[in-house]
Amino acid sequence: VQLQASGGGLVQAGGSLKLSCAASGSIFSISSMGWYRQAPGKQRELVAAISTGGSTNYADPVMGRFTISRDNAENTVWLQMSSLKPEDTAVYYCNVVMSKRRYEAGAGYWGEGTQVTVSS
Repeated sequence: VQLQASGGGLVQAGGSLKLSCAASGSIFSISSMGWYRQAPGKQRELVAAISTGGSTNYADPVMGRFTISRDNAENTVWLQMSSLKPEDTAVYYCNVVMSKRRYEAGAGYWGEGTQVTVSS
């Protein structure tokens, strides 16, 4: 199973970026998909998550600025980030809870991080 993340970069405060993460390989089913971030010297934290049915959950600091979405057929999750602030600077990781076989409990898989840097 591979998680391919992309879309990070350098942007000025107030700008926008869109991250994507595509899961591929031996996948039976995917439940939750989400994005986490880790800033230097800080713990990794949840940014946003989305269920198979489309229910979303956002961290308070990004509420109203970030939008998470997914395509179940393509096993892809996106994070649209708008009104970016310098404090959004971090390495962003996608996380996917999936089962590789029928009757197998779901397990969390991490994509490689993608750097987001917001300049003031």
